[in-house]
This record gives sequence, structure tokens and C-alpha cells, in this order.
Amino acid sequence: MDEQRQLILDQFTRQAIPFTELHARDDAQIHRLLIETAGIGPGDTVLDVACGPGLVACELANVAQHVTGIDLTPAMIAQARERQKSLGLANLTFVQGDAQPLPFEDGTFSRVVTRYAFHHLTDPQGVFAEMVRVCSPGGRVTVCDVYAGTPEQGELYDSLEKQRDPSHTRALPLFEFNALFDSLQEVRRVFYRYPVNVDVLLSRSFPDSGGAEEFRRRVDADVGIDRLGIEATREGGLGFSFPVAIFSGQV
Repeated sequence: MDEQRQLILDQFTRQAIPFTELHARDDAQIHRLLIETAGIGPGDTVLDVACGPGLVACELANVAQHVTGIDLTPAMIAQARERQKSLGLANLTFVQGDAQPLPFEDGTFSRVVTRYAFHHLTDPQGVFAEMVRVCSPGGRVTVCDVYAGTPEQGELYDSLEKQRDPSHTRALPLFEFNALFDSLQEVRRVFYRYPVNVDVLLSRSFPDSGGAEEFRRRVDADVGIDRLGIEATREGGLGFSFPVAIFSGQV
């Protein structure tokens, strides 16, 4: 197993419950945006790549025929299965496994999605190619993740996030997202902000020694400047908002 996969396993084994708690009460509109942009309906078979604790997969199961979630971290799959059980959803299957390569045949799913995962990848192009491979012709591939407006902004943002989460690799600049989807048809692009309180976020993170303090200092220093692209604010306590993009294209 390479170093990045080991970092992901380490971070998200520890984050399994805190991550679930942080995102379990996400605004329903966020889920609707993903479902509508991905064009998911009652006849779809969906793959959720890097599904984490199954938050997205369970939402998708409310509208799709069947949803399969796959994640590298066993602790996340355990959380996902508990959530499925608590919600009484029968049209869900969770698999512990890697995103590259995906353990599925070509064209298995009519919709393939992933949320908040690409910034942990060392080879997002390779994972994207796998998502396209397992999507059936005429189906849709959808990626939802944080993004950077420019490469320069991305470098600053990445250095900040690595202090909070050592498994972060980089937020793709918008031009890289566009390049990924160049080979697909009828590309849809939707953007939103995900607001967080710094203290709450750090209470659910596992930074290296000194990382939390430096993270807090740098967010505070960016208030009113926005070199990081996160719209840092002190109103209601120190906080900011992640810039998020949803890209969806037809195979």
C-alpha cells in the first residue's frame, strides 16, 4: 500500500465517527443539488466512489433503483452499514475496496458519483478514468469537491488544509476540472459554499502536532483578504466556507 493510501486509512479510521457527525445534518439542498446535477432517478443503478460513512449513498438510495458504495476504509464502511440499517434501506450495497482500479466490470452503473474525495487523491485523472469506465454509455459521471480558482490560490489553500488534514493532497483548480470533463458530453457545472466553524471543524480533525494552531492562525489572518478563497470571517466565531463545485458529464 502506498503512503497516501496509508494516510487516508489512518485519518479516516479516526475520523469515521467525527466525520459522520459533522456532515450528518447537511442541508437537504446540498443533497438535492448533487442528485439533480447527476440526473439520478428511479431507474438508475448508482456507484458512490469513496462513499465514506454512506451519507450520500443513503440519500441517493431514496431516489435510485440501487446504490453501491465503495470506500478504502473499513471503519467508514462500518459506519455506512450502521446508517443503512438505521434508515431501513434495502437497495444499498457497501463494499470495502479501492477506487483505482474499481472492482467492477465496464458499464456496470448508469450513474457514478463521488463527493469530497478528489482532494485526497494522488491521481485524480486515473480515478476519473475508472469512474468513466464503469459507467454505461449514456450514463453520467459526477464529481463534487472543493476547488481552487487559480493554481496560485490552490497552493495556498493546500498548504493550509494539510495542516488540518495530513491526507489532503490538493484541490483541483477549475481548469483541471474542466479538462477532466472535456471528453464527456452535456457537462453541467454547479457551485456552492459549505460554511464551517473553525473550532467545530478542528474538533473533528486529527492534525499533526501544531497543525491546529497554525490552521487557526492562518484562517484568522485571511479575514478581509481572501487570498485563500475561503471567505474567512469572525462573525459568530472564526469560520470560513469551502468553495465546492459539482461537475457532471454524460458518457
